[in-house]
Amino acid sequence: MKLPLNVNSSDDFQTPPIALKPLIPYLKKDWTIWECACGKGNLVNEFTKLGFNVVCTDILQSLHYNFLFYEPDFYDCIVTNPPYSKKQEFLERCYRIGKPFALLLPLTTFETYNRQKLFKRYGLEVILFDKRINFKTPSGQGSGSWFATAWFTNWLNIGQQLIFTKLNNEEDNCLKFFTETI
Repeated sequence: MKLPLNVNSSDDFQTPPIALKPLIPYLKKDWTIWECACGKGNLVNEFTKLGFNVVCTDILQSLHYNFLFYEPDFYDCIVTNPPYSKKQEFLERCYRIGKPFALLLPLTTFETYNRQKLFKRYGLEVILFDKRINFKTPSGQGSGSWFATAWFTNWLNIGQQLIFTKLNNEEDNCLKFFTETI
């Protein structure tokens, strides 16, 4: 795994492992997961710790391994926190690939006609958090996010279109979480 070339990018907000907790029950243990915007490897390290097979690339590594142009030989599912400036491209590519995926995106992702058109055509299941994710900033400091995020998923067979979930304390490494459906 290579680190991103531009660590001061406005898209360089690393995801803490707690963000994966509500998603884990919907991922099959025998799947190979492609983390295609791996950044510093927070999610890759957590997946590995939990016993998942992971293929990792980063959009900033090079054009050869850029998610928008590259696809590994074998993987079952895409899970990533993509650069938000490229959320449209990531969603289009995920739907085009046609494999299960989960993208951690801001709730503003719902706002545009083109994305709504994708969601209507292909479907969408969403896991919403009860609080904002504390992303790691380019300076290395944690930051309370100024925007809400959710897992935008498809083909994971979550069974509901929206899932509301409660995140435990970020220091808690347990897989405990509570889910309430509406």
